[in-house]
Amino acid sequence: MNITLRFVIVIAVLLASACGLMDPRNKGKGINILPLSADKNFGKQADLQISSDLANYPLLDPNRYADVYAYVNKVRDNILNSGKVDYRSEFEWKIKIIHDDKTLNAFCTPGGYIYVYTGILKFLESEDQFAGVLAHEIGHADMRHSTRQITTMYGLTFVADVAQLILLGQTSPTISQLSTSLIGLKFSRNHETEADQRSVLYLCNTPYRASGAAGFFEKLEKQGQGGRTPEFLSTHPNPENRIEHFHNAALTMGCQGKSDFKEAYRVMLSKLPK
Repeated sequence: MNITLRFVIVIAVLLASACGLMDPRNKGKGINILPLSADKNFGKQADLQISSDLANYPLLDPNRYADVYAYVNKVRDNILNSGKVDYRSEFEWKIKIIHDDKTLNAFCTPGGYIYVYTGILKFLESEDQFAGVLAHEIGHADMRHSTRQITTMYGLTFVADVAQLILLGQTSPTISQLSTSLIGLKFSRNHETEADQRSVLYLCNTPYRASGAAGFFEKLEKQGQGGRTPEFLSTHPNPENRIEHFHNAALTMGCQGKSDFKEAYRVMLSKLPK
């Protein structure tokens, strides 16, 4: 590709991105020159890779464990219907459960593909805690953290080339490699703080305690991990005063929810494989 044509493509991508940045839903979400279709593309490809790698991602059968999936999807819908998820209609928001009791983790790829390990489900104690963690993961996708990091990490020309391929509906080894790299991506502390804030925001209009995710971190602090860093904190760096920030955010937003739904959560846990 000659220099003039590449320059034209870069300018075109920047103009398209500028139009996207005018979308009020992007307010406060930093610089991201990749189109929204990039999030969808990366997430879809990552989901295909995970679904085809059952050795590393043993997915819980949604037919055999239909009740468990119905439960987690209900909690997801409570979050999505809060009216605060910006890309509620654009992204997939599909949940898959990974049968691995030893891994304390959950993650969400761009485009709203959510993965929850049985290890973290069994570690949590109530529905509001699970809702808080789930809302945190939804927050990462809704804030477009993965594609924001790509924009920051790589040069303008590289990102413009990727954006061009996606806008033209083309695939390439580069896109596949990027999709793979976004599985279990380590976010910055700033992005973690943003996702925590979003978790409270999403739960604030629900019956849940909006600071539900704080219970997860309180339990981590109380029990420890025998000197071993949980997988969740290896990909989700722990900002300072995290627990306090959850509670303060709920107080500042005037959230009124008090319910934890512990019994319903206990029933769901009883239906998981031992």
